[in-house]
Amino acid sequence: RVMPNKKSVAKELRKTVKRNAANKKVSEKLKKLVKISLKQIKAGDKKIKEDFTKTIKALDKAVKKGIIKKNNASRKKSSLMKKLNLVK
Repeated sequence: RVMPNKKSVAKELRKTVKRNAANKKVSEKLKKLVKISLKQIKAGDKKIKEDFTKTIKALDKAVKKGIIKKNNASRKKSSLMKKLNLVK
């Protein structure tokens, strides 16, 4: 990484690193939740309802924070719902 010459740029770099770490944490959690939901749908798990609502909530929060785009979240929610409705 290049070391910045100005104080303000150095601070911005620190802020960027911190934000990237936070955003990555949220997006990884999101991927994990989606995977878990898909596994539960496939297995026909009884606990799917509460975990499914957690996944939907996490998707909406990620959109609110600007980590993923609105249509991306809508697409994921829609595909999960379709798969869930096929199981029922």
